[in-house]
Amino acid sequence: MKNPTMRSEDLVKLAIAALEDIKAQDITTIDVREKTSITDYMVIASGTSSRHVKSLVDNVLEKVKEQGVRPLGSEGLDSGEWALLDLGDIVVHVMLPTARQFYDLERLWQGAEQSRAQHAPAQSPDHE
Repeated sequence: MKNPTMRSEDLVKLAIAALEDIKAQDITTIDVREKTSITDYMVIASGTSSRHVKSLVDNVLEKVKEQGVRPLGSEGLDSGEWALLDLGDIVVHVMLPTARQFYDLERLWQGAEQSRAQHAPAQSPDHE
C-alpha cells in the first residue's frame, strides 16, 4: 500500500535525491497535474550507459520502498535504453541520452511547469 503521509512533492524530492546519489544527468521534473489525471509529476533523467540506467532506477526503487511507497509497476529494466518506474503520483523515466533526444518528453509536455535539478546540466552528445 502507498505511504499515505508522503505527498507527491516529497516523493519527487526523494526520487531526485536517489537519482543524484548515483550521478544521474540532466534531471528534469515536469508538473503535469493540469495536463493529465494519470499522474502528478514526471521526473526525467539520463544515464550514461544501460547499466547506469538500470542502477538509477534500482536506487529510486530502493529509496521509495524504504519510505513505505510501493511502486505500481516498472518497464524497460531489461533493455536499459529507457526504464520507467510508476510510483502513482509520480512517474520516473530514466534513459540514455539518445533515447531521451528521440522521445523528447520535455517537448511533448511543453506548457506544463518544468524544473531542472540544481546541479550542472549534462552536455547533450551528438552520438554515442
